[in-house]
Amino acid sequence: MVRRVVVTGVGCITPIGNTVEELWDSFLNGRSGVGIVSYFDPEKFSSKVDAEIKNFDPEQYIDPKEVRKLDPFVHYAMAASAEAMAESGLDLDAIDLDRAGVLIGTGIGGIQTIEQQKEVLDARGPRRISPFLIPMLLVNMASGHVSMKYGFRGPNTTVISACATGTHSIGEAMRLIQYGKADVMITGGTEAAITPLGFGGFCAMKALSTRNDEPLKASRPFDRDRDGFVMGEGAGILVLEELEHAKNRGAAILGEVIGYGMTADAYHITSPAPEGMGAQKAMRLAVEDAGLPLDAVDYINAHGTSTHYNDKTEAYAIRALFGDHADAVAVSSTKSMTGHLLGAAGAVESIACLKMLQTGVLIPTINYETEDPECMGLDFVPNQVREKAIAVAMSNSFGFGGHNAVLVFRKFE
Repeated sequence: MVRRVVVTGVGCITPIGNTVEELWDSFLNGRSGVGIVSYFDPEKFSSKVDAEIKNFDPEQYIDPKEVRKLDPFVHYAMAASAEAMAESGLDLDAIDLDRAGVLIGTGIGGIQTIEQQKEVLDARGPRRISPFLIPMLLVNMASGHVSMKYGFRGPNTTVISACATGTHSIGEAMRLIQYGKADVMITGGTEAAITPLGFGGFCAMKALSTRNDEPLKASRPFDRDRDGFVMGEGAGILVLEELEHAKNRGAAILGEVIGYGMTADAYHITSPAPEGMGAQKAMRLAVEDAGLPLDAVDYINAHGTSTHYNDKTEAYAIRALFGDHADAVAVSSTKSMTGHLLGAAGAVESIACLKMLQTGVLIPTINYETEDPECMGLDFVPNQVREKAIAVAMSNSFGFGGHNAVLVFRKFE
């Protein structure tokens, strides 16, 4: 028998808020986290805008002696995990730690550490390389450090699938609970890749917005005048539990994860497959996994990156799959405010879905000014929040390499 999986805690570090309360307030007020790059001089780069974390002090969450031994992508994961665990109310002395696990992914990992230590190598030689270089850069270290902090001895692994990472991580963690391999999982995604090399790489691909004179309007998913995505950073973490495990300890349940679909485009390293065939199939599989008809879906948190091909392809996929029901489905992209958090995107967007299910308030797509006929006339919840009770929400994530991942959440009754 497949077991039911619920969410009992959420936490985040994002460009528009370092707690879920702050994140939600920004969503409700259409607040953009985009600005001019401050981490380095962007003068020589084609794009000069990004979405950075603000007012974050890792020492609030991590022993100051340990902070310097960890890459920022781990800092973000540990901070978001602390918030999620606090909300979950889990008593570590009262649960079976052998059946509690961690699955936190990242798209790029410790690139800040790699760049810094390469400078040390060039300037001072190999004897001055940090002995912590390797454990700082390894992508599995977010999961590793979170498991050590809470003593979780169950399944512990990492997913890396570019921009689909956060969604894949939650889906795989859900499966571990569904099939009895764990009762509790800390899961999600984290990213801290705004460095000269990381940022420059996306510039070289011509993937980033160059709306440098209007940073707040640079991320504009589905708008006709979109010109690229805005690179962001942060983390989103969910605590998943088996339903009876959560009920037996009297946990407050935030929502239920009921469906997961994943496919490959098998088409191109960066471009989506024509007509979004891989995306269509992943969405269909997720709804089938949830045991629902397509017309049960009320809302879709789109991948919606603000790039020309992604947005029109995703819109086509939604229209092709849902048919006439697509007119009744609200579709918005929270990346219009957060920018694209890469490996953390799907996890933060899952938190957004849960909050919308709880409150009956839909988050808008900001900066939506001019309709694009190629985006299929969908309802993108433009610019203003909307009160609408929903029961089922879908979250889409599509990554370079042709990775497609979709989750379905349901309001818990």
